Amino acid sequence: MDRNLALEFVRVTESAAIAASEWIGKGNGKAADGAAVDEMRDRFNQIDFKAEVVIGEGEKDQAPMLFTHEIVGLQKGKPTMDLAVDPLEATDSVAHGTYNALSVIVAAPKDTLMQAPDTYMQKIAVGPLAKDVINLDASTKTNIRSVAKALKKKPSDVTVLVLDRPRHETLIVDIRQTGARVRLITDGDVAGAIAPSLPDSGIDMLMGIGASAEAVLASAAIKILGGEILCRFVPKDEKDRKHILQEGAKLDYVYSTADLTKGNDMTFTATGVIDGPLLRGVVTNGHIITTHSLVMRGQSGTIRYITTHHHQTYDKKRI
Repeated sequence: MDRNLALEFVRVTESAAIAASEWIGKGNGKAADGAAVDEMRDRFNQIDFKAEVVIGEGEKDQAPMLFTHEIVGLQKGKPTMDLAVDPLEATDSVAHGTYNALSVIVAAPKDTLMQAPDTYMQKIAVGPLAKDVINLDASTKTNIRSVAKALKKKPSDVTVLVLDRPRHETLIVDIRQTGARVRLITDGDVAGAIAPSLPDSGIDMLMGIGASAEAVLASAAIKILGGEILCRFVPKDEKDRKHILQEGAKLDYVYSTADLTKGNDMTFTATGVIDGPLLRGVVTNGHIITTHSLVMRGQSGTIRYITTHHHQTYDKKRI
């Protein structure tokens, strides 16, 4: 993946994050998401490349822009790249002004990103030291004890990140029975899944059920960082089960980073909208907007944290 192209994508996520940040705490997640989508698509179409969105805002009839299979970029001809995008991951966090929201892009050569059906998956994500000890079929107790041993910790010192959802009530009880700590997040399990692979995050594991698109997005960063995510489709009903099978996915198969993101020639780019375990959010101070971004390249293993100060043109209409 061209390193210059990777840095071009930072400008895209920065623009989407800034657009979404204007809606923080205003109670309108759809408007925040729409602003981020508009900005991301516009910026993509100013870049000299051609890519297919394999994970986007949904099917064409549901998403007018950045829909799955949309082609973006200035170049003509067949797409040479896959894109997995989430212009605003955690729309509810922005709507309610709570913790953790990102704008995210994963780019890779054509046919190397899994085109996951838009549904739910059971997930476990860990960092490099514990990548070989987790098992999606094992009990919560067994996985936590195995991770604790790999990290040379006591189970009571392990911190597990979990989405705060009614479906996780039993999981939370099981985690606490091992003595481990639970950190709840309202939304945003892309950052949540990546956090265990970052040594200073304070998170050792992510567990629970979340969206399949987020699993693919997170897998690229986790792979570059040397961690692991294991996941399996969890159909909501019979219609969902049939949809998963029609899309060519396997119901009982445990997907790993190697399945979700093939090879090592990928980039992961994210800009924080609101502070979270991965990045700080957008900060506005007068006419200066500061963004905090992360860029990872699979080929080189390079990890860049980028702080950008955007000088805004004075506009009397915004007084």
